[in-house]
Amino acid sequence: MSNHLDSAIKEINLHAVVRGYWTFDVETFPALKKAIYERTQSDKKMLDTLRREVISFSEEVRTIKPYSANAVSLVASDGGNNQLSFDPFYVQLVRVTDSYGKNLCVDAVSPSTDTDELGKAQFNSNGTPITALGWMMKDLGVDNPPHLSRLSPMIPKGSDIRDHPDSVKPGWLSTYRDLCEWAVLYERICYTTFATDTLIVRDGLLRSVIFAGDLFIKWRKNVENVMDRIYREDHRRVYLVGIAKHSKVITRYQLAMAIENVFPSGDARYVRIPRDLEAKAYIWNEYARGAEAEGKDIGVPRFVAGDMFLVRFGSMDGDPIWAVDIFSKQSYDASEIFGYLLNDAINGFPVPFYPRCLQKAHEYAQIVDFDLEIFQDNVFEAVRDLLPTEKKNIIDGWKFRSDLSMRRYG
Repeated sequence: MSNHLDSAIKEINLHAVVRGYWTFDVETFPALKKAIYERTQSDKKMLDTLRREVISFSEEVRTIKPYSANAVSLVASDGGNNQLSFDPFYVQLVRVTDSYGKNLCVDAVSPSTDTDELGKAQFNSNGTPITALGWMMKDLGVDNPPHLSRLSPMIPKGSDIRDHPDSVKPGWLSTYRDLCEWAVLYERICYTTFATDTLIVRDGLLRSVIFAGDLFIKWRKNVENVMDRIYREDHRRVYLVGIAKHSKVITRYQLAMAIENVFPSGDARYVRIPRDLEAKAYIWNEYARGAEAEGKDIGVPRFVAGDMFLVRFGSMDGDPIWAVDIFSKQSYDASEIFGYLLNDAINGFPVPFYPRCLQKAHEYAQIVDFDLEIFQDNVFEAVRDLLPTEKKNIIDGWKFRSDLSMRRYG
């Protein structure tokens, strides 16, 4: 009895310590309130600086007038949606869809997947690309040999996975998913015939740190050349933008912009953020160094393909503000591009004043309901085939319990 009592007391003490760590007592509040007030007062000069910076670009604010164009969005599925009840090998479904619901890339990988073999799978035996990722690898010159680790240093070498599988972290799966999205974006622009002017919208800014060396620069220049060719030969404009709901630039300037009424009510509005002010929002300045830096002695712009704008598609001062990267070569067409986006954003649902095409692509990319059931069934069957005949009933039983649970609590 004494041992049980001691255990109970220890458990109670443990919970008391945990709760005490997170709970403020009455005596703490006055001191905490005083410390917060003093820190805020001492930081007032920072707010004054932000207001001056905001005023410096407030005269560049422009209103947005609607235009009509064909808007297409591309979105990759999120691994967080793969909520499988049975997944012993951490299999991740990679799927990239567009706003019409078309699957542009579908693959399944796990942390133990041999990345050298995965790279080879993007090509036929004669070296011809068969996937969007294969075409991008070929055009970027990493198809011989087609090792994904040459495309991104965040992808482990196949030899590391084969020889030291336990030392490889599963984070590379997210990098592979991002590469597939960039590849689909590349293929859509470079290998598609456009019947009308088209605006392609990426979920996220036009920036990336996952490419090796100068490959992202090459990606950007290839896209620039193809866009020029499309206009020269087909007289069609293909525009590229990236949109982010959250950005350190918005976080830095949102309060100051509200104080200075940079976006007054009445119209949808946008403003370009100067590179030097944008860089102040980042710990790493290279993330705000674009094509304009080429040829200057300030470092190669290896990670940025767009110019940043802050935009409000609603007409009221309380409507949300988004960060938008316009493909750098097209930033002078910002008025027209935002006019196209406005037409799509005013019908945004369920997120108001956020491009509907992007929201539709998100809906199609989600791995839920029937798609998730199919994915789960495939995992069950694949694992079942690994087992000897007399052990297959183990998987059958688990599958039955999983199906019953889904019907009861889904």
